[in-house]
Amino acid sequence: MSIDIANEAGIDVDEARLVALARFALDQLQIHPLAELSLLLVDERTMTDLHERWMGEPGPTDVLSFPMDELRPPHLGGNRADPEPAADPSLLGDVVLCPQVAAEQASKAGHSTSDELELLCVHGILHLLGYDHAEPDEHAEMFGLQDQLLTAWRKAQDGQQAPAQQQKRDEQLPRAEGQPGL
Repeated sequence: MSIDIANEAGIDVDEARLVALARFALDQLQIHPLAELSLLLVDERTMTDLHERWMGEPGPTDVLSFPMDELRPPHLGGNRADPEPAADPSLLGDVVLCPQVAAEQASKAGHSTSDELELLCVHGILHLLGYDHAEPDEHAEMFGLQDQLLTAWRKAQDGQQAPAQQQKRDEQLPRAEGQPGL
């Protein structure tokens, strides 16, 4: 899976974590392994321009999604179980995030900007895949899936950090001279 990220927001963001999250979400959704996605982080001014131009709404927003190709069920031209995936797996499109708006929303919600950006990244990806939340049943489906993906992501991250934290603690323990570490 090819995921490109460009940070034009002028704000430090853990770009590698956002790419890993996007890859995780697309993998969980069984999107073709050769699909391509672009993540773009922009400042409020740029997001305001995009929001007004493409959505006809004033001011900046938190996330916009720009799909590139028509989706071809199942999973963009081929299921992972297929022995031979389709030759043209598709360009999913662009997810545009505004860290400044995310920071404001995170503050109001009582969590970190990083958590908010993760939520918005998954939200944007789901929009690229055709999910929407205009109707109550669509809202329930999309936000339910978004919550499932974020919960699974955070669980996976906690599981990966635990061994690293244990190794760090082990390295800090004093060792008798000549005794190898475990």
